[in-house]
Amino acid sequence: MRDIGRRSFFTAAGALATASAIGSNAYATGHARDAATADEYVDVQLLNITDLHGYLQGAPGAHSIITGAGGKTYTVGGVAYMAAHLERLRAGHRNSLFFAPGDLFSGWEFDAATFADEPTIEALNAMGLDFASAGNHEFDKSAKFLTAHMEDGDSFPVVGRDDDFEDSTGRRFQGAKFPYYSANMVWNGNGELVLPPYNIEYVDAGGGRRLPVGFIHLTAIGTESFPGSYQPGLRTLDELETANRCAAELRSRGVRAIVLSMHDGAVAGGDFSSGRNPSGPAYELALRASPDIDAIVTGHWHTAFTMMLPDPDGVPRPFVEAGCYGQLVNEINLRLDPDTGAVIRELTTATNHPNTRDVTPDPELKSIAGYWADYGSRRARSRLGTQTASFTRRRNAVGESTMGNLVADWALWAGRQPLGPMDDPADHPNTPADLAVIAVAPRVGQAVIAGDLIRNEETGGTVTFAQAWNSVGFGDPIMTVTVTGRQLHDALEEQWAPTAGGGLGFSPLAVSANVRYTFDAAGAVGRRIDPAEVFIDGTALDLTRRYRLAAPSYTLINQDGFSAFTGFTAPVRHTRDFESFVSFIRAKKQLNPAPLNRVAVKNAGVPGARTGTVTQRQQLLQPDGSMVPRPEAALRTALTGGAEGQRAPGGFRVPC
Repeated sequence: MRDIGRRSFFTAAGALATASAIGSNAYATGHARDAATADEYVDVQLLNITDLHGYLQGAPGAHSIITGAGGKTYTVGGVAYMAAHLERLRAGHRNSLFFAPGDLFSGWEFDAATFADEPTIEALNAMGLDFASAGNHEFDKSAKFLTAHMEDGDSFPVVGRDDDFEDSTGRRFQGAKFPYYSANMVWNGNGELVLPPYNIEYVDAGGGRRLPVGFIHLTAIGTESFPGSYQPGLRTLDELETANRCAAELRSRGVRAIVLSMHDGAVAGGDFSSGRNPSGPAYELALRASPDIDAIVTGHWHTAFTMMLPDPDGVPRPFVEAGCYGQLVNEINLRLDPDTGAVIRELTTATNHPNTRDVTPDPELKSIAGYWADYGSRRARSRLGTQTASFTRRRNAVGESTMGNLVADWALWAGRQPLGPMDDPADHPNTPADLAVIAVAPRVGQAVIAGDLIRNEETGGTVTFAQAWNSVGFGDPIMTVTVTGRQLHDALEEQWAPTAGGGLGFSPLAVSANVRYTFDAAGAVGRRIDPAEVFIDGTALDLTRRYRLAAPSYTLINQDGFSAFTGFTAPVRHTRDFESFVSFIRAKKQLNPAPLNRVAVKNAGVPGARTGTVTQRQQLLQPDGSMVPRPEAALRTALTGGAEGQRAPGGFRVPC
C-alpha cells in the first residue's frame, strides 16, 4: 500500500460510519490495516483484559473454549500463558499501556479467594498492569479493603490467617503496584469520590516530547445494590453524564486523546473477533458518549467482541470487550498527531487476541500460579474445628434440616459481630441481630447452602477449611436490617405459593435457634401463620415492633423470592459468607447438630391439609458438563430462570 498522508483518510470515515452502527471489523478504515503507513504519527498500544476473577490457572469449565472468526475454537486461559502473549504483543512498541476495566479479583477460584485475593494482585504486578477501573466485584468486601489492603497492602486483622500471606517470593503482601480508579463511585453520605476519576498517562512522542492520553473509569451502575457488592454506604452516579463530564475536564487540561474504560458491557454475537447486533447499557452509552472519547473498553458482561461504532458525530471509534477469566487480551492501536496529541481515528485498529495455551508459559507467572495452587491445597486440608455428627440438607416433613439450622445459627452469629478493621463505616448503628433466616430451598435462584457437612470418622470429626468454605456461600455478605413484625410474618407466609395445576409450592426458611413457630397445614395460602404462634426468644411476634434481622443480602433484596423483606431499613453489612462461615466454625470450635424442633405443624391430619412440595433445583451446568460457579448460577437463575442466553427485563443479558 502506498504511504498515505493524513488528509487522505477522512474520505473513508463517513462511508464506514453507517455500517459500524451494527458492528464491523475493528478497523476505522481500510487504511488502518497497514500499520506501516503511520510513520508520521505517534503509535500508542493499549492492551487490556477484563473480569479475570482470580482465575490464575485457567478459565474454568466451558469458558476455556472460545470461538473466533469462521467458527474456529481456541483453548484459552491462565496467567502464565497470558504473560507470554503480552510479551509478544508488546515487542516493538515504544508506547504500550496495559490496563483493565474491572473485576480482576474477588471471584470463585479457591486458590485466590481464600488468600484475600492477594495471589491475583501478585500475578497482575508481575505482568506489569499499569492501572485498573474498579468493577463491582472490587467492592465485594469494602471500599476500605480495596484502597487500604489491595492498593496499599495494609494488614487485617490476623497476618497469615486473614491476609498478608507469604507470596511466591517469601515476602508478605505489599499491595498492588498499580492504582484503581472510578469516576462514578461515591460515598452516599457526602457524595465524595471513593477513588480518583481518571488518570493521564504520557507517551513518548520522540525528541524529548511527551503527549498525554487520558483514561476515564466507570463502575457498573447499581454496584452498591448488587448481592455481592451490596454496600449501603456507597452510590454510583449516572455513567453517561459522568463520562461526558470527565471528557470535558480532560479536554480543558489539554488532553486530546481520551479512552473510556468502563465496567459495564454489552452483547454482540459469539465471535470474539468481531461483533454483531450489539445491545446493552455500554452499547447505548457508546452511541451517545462525547465525541472527545476516542475508544471505549468495556467489561462486566463476560462477553467478547471488537468493533467500530460511530460517535455522535458519526466518526468510528473502537468498542470492545475481552471476555472473562483470562480468555483474551484486547489490543487497540491509536495513532496520535505529534503536534496536537489528537487521535487520528481513521488509523485506529482493535483486535481481540485469544490467550491460547499453545505457547511456552512465562516461567515467573507459572511459578506464581503453581505456588498458590500448592498453598491452596495445603490450606484446604487445615483444621478449623470438629463436629460431633453430620449436618445434611435432608429435610423433615416441615422443611427443617440439620444443615439449614446450622446455617441459620451462623447467620445470627454473623449478624451480632462487631465491624472489622477493613469494614467501611456504617451509616447506621451496628445493632445486633434479634433473629436470622436462611432460604434453604428458595423459590428462585440457588440456595446459599452448597453442600452437606459430613463428619469424617477417620479424623475424629475434623472440619477442614475446604469443607467449610465449600459448604456455604455465594460470596455475598450477611446483612443486619430493621424490619417490622409484619414483614417477618409475611415472609413466613411466603414460604407457600400456588403452583400450576392446583399444587402448593413450599420454599422453607430456616430460622435461628431462638425462633419457634407453628403453621396450619389446612390453612389457605397467606393465612397459614398466626403471629401468636411465632416466638422470638420466647416472646410472641409483635406485628408493630421493629426487629433486627440477619440474612444474606441475596435474600433481603428479593432474589430468593421473598418480597416481604423489601423496604427494610438501617442496613449494616457484615463479612462475606465464605469467610464468615469459616470464622464461625473457628470460633465455635465444635459443632453439634441441633434438634429439629423449630417448626411445628397443626391440623396436619384434617382433610385437605398440605405441607406443600419443595422444588428441587438442579445445579446449572456448562455445555461441557462442568458446574456453573455458584454465584453466577444464583444470579442467572434469579433473573433469567437459568436459560443460557436469555435476556433480563429490558432486553439486556444479566451482568456478572
